[in-house]
Amino acid sequence: MVATVLSISAFLYTGTIVAGQDKACTPTEPDMLGPFYKPDAPVRSSVGKGYVLGGVVKSSAGCAPIKGARIEFWLAGTDGKYDDEHRATIFSGGTGSYRFESNIPEPYFGRPPHIHVKVSAKGFRALTTQHYPETGKTSAYFDLVLVPSQ
Repeated sequence: MVATVLSISAFLYTGTIVAGQDKACTPTEPDMLGPFYKPDAPVRSSVGKGYVLGGVVKSSAGCAPIKGARIEFWLAGTDGKYDDEHRATIFSGGTGSYRFESNIPEPYFGRPPHIHVKVSAKGFRALTTQHYPETGKTSAYFDLVLVPSQ
């Protein structure tokens, strides 16, 4: 009974199916790059105040954390426009964790508020996706699950 409860708890917490020690993580859904991406964003963990995005970069094979993954962010500023002040690059820590702080993204041209994210790590396919903050929230946990390159 306890093992069943623990397995169900693990499924609800991680969003993965647990069978013994084997785990599988669902890869993060890709999303459009958009027209405002510029490579080589400055290395910094903050481009504003008011919204914190954090999570873990991990492998879809076994959910192992990926340390040293390059994570690029870009978003519209409080005026709804993209600029170099709202671009950043960070690297995941030893446990795959990351933390990025920005302003709460503004909607523009009919698009919902969002933060663009591009992740790359040696031995994995690059991922481009977007995070869509929930209205009224000032933080979110967003794991970035990469697929190993074959």
